[in-house]
This record gives sequence, C-alpha cells and structure tokens, in this order.
Amino acid sequence: MTKATVLVIGSNATQIELKGGGSAAIGQYLNETVVPSMALLDAGYDIVLATPAGTKMHIDEASDSAQHFGGDEAAHARANAFYADDPTMNQVRTLRSVIDGGLDRFAGVFVPGGHAPVVDLMQDEDMGTILRHFHDAAKPTALLCHGPVAIAAAMPRAREFRAALVTGNGEAAAAIAKGWIYTGYQATVFSVSEEQWAEDNLFHAKLPFYMPDALQLSGAKVTTNPVDWAPNVVIDRELITGQNMASDHLLAAKLIEALDSWLAKR
Repeated sequence: MTKATVLVIGSNATQIELKGGGSAAIGQYLNETVVPSMALLDAGYDIVLATPAGTKMHIDEASDSAQHFGGDEAAHARANAFYADDPTMNQVRTLRSVIDGGLDRFAGVFVPGGHAPVVDLMQDEDMGTILRHFHDAAKPTALLCHGPVAIAAAMPRAREFRAALVTGNGEAAAAIAKGWIYTGYQATVFSVSEEQWAEDNLFHAKLPFYMPDALQLSGAKVTTNPVDWAPNVVIDRELITGQNMASDHLLAAKLIEALDSWLAKR
C-alpha cells in the first residue's frame, strides 16, 4: 500500500525565444525529472505525471548524459529506461484533467527543470490553479532548477508578467506581481552565473531574462549559491526549491521528508 500520491508536472515547451530574435531548442532535464520521481516511488509514494497538453515532455539533449548522473553510465542508462518504459512516465494527463479529477488526493507536487517551464508553465492558468491549491492547503510544493519560475503562474496576470520580463520592463513586471501568494517567500533558482554559462556554451545567445530576476521582481527573496553547480535547496513553509541540476538528489530527499511530515500531521 502506497503512502500517498504526488503530482509531477512537466512542460511541453521545446523552443525558447532569444534576445535579438530567433529561438533555441530546449526541454526538460532528464536527471531532474527522473531522479526525484524514482526516489518518490522508492519511498512508497505513487506519482501522477501531467503536462499542459497531456503529452510526454521532450528531454533536452544536453541533459542526456552520464555527466548529470555523477559520471555513472549505469545510472544514466537506468534513467533513460525509466523515462522510456515506466508506466508513470507514459500515462500522462493534462493539467486540466488533473484539476477536474480533484486535487485533494495529492499530498504534494513536484516540477522538474530544464528551460522548458520558463516558456509555458510560468504563464499557464491551470498551473496557477494547481499552485494555489497546494499553497492554500500548505502541501509540499517542490520545484527544481528552472522549475521554481513556474510559481509565477499563481499570479492572476501571469502572461502579462512574463511578457514584461521579455521586454525588459521590470517596473511593469513588479507592478503586475502585486499580491502574489509567494510574496516574501525564501527561494532559490538557477543562478545568473550558471545561466550565463549556458548562454555562452549551449545557446550562443542571450536568453530573454534571468531566473533570479524574475522571482525577485515577483516578490520572492531569492538566494543562490555563489559556487556554480553545487547542490542547494531552500525551504520556506510548503515551498521547496532547488537551484540547479546537481540539486536533484538533495531536493528529492527534502521533498520526501516534507511529505512524510505532512502525512504524520494529518
């Protein structure tokens, strides 16, 4: 018998706009998706995967490497097999169907990273509805790497907020974010220096905005580890955020601790 069910939310985005025009291929990171999901299952939790379109996420090619599994080729192979074959990764639902089916049955929610959530999840109305439920119920809400930016979806005008970020209008973005449910929360997210490495080495162009700027303009209190690629997790009330792909195991452990604690108080 499982302990409870956790909602895992993925993105369907495959392209992100770049400063100066054009776009770049993106997706979800393999380790960020699989490591916490496998840990949840091993800890006795069920998971339900949902995306905006109800279709499986695209895995970012840059993440499909043993490098993101501590150089362990066997762990990398297990991750690929899990993502390809495990029923939990293939029985994908839409965010709307999950809402319609009732959110009370979920003990927590997890959003992996990769750049994809920056495009669709952070401005998705259904994502906002889901986040507000978990916030109001004080249920563990974990987001990793670029995933924490998805909490912007809880704003009533999330699309306008993102549009202001893309145009560089920080003043407008901050005004749109007034009254956001996560105002004052401590959080972390993919750092500026880590993003600049990605711009120089992966995209060869500048992205439309940086993740810490987006959350700080929203009203969150953002801190990032000055050591790039070092694991870092910040916990504030129900919100659990991890800075980068190297935070996958640590965030999974903290999410499971929070879920166990939440269940013990019921």
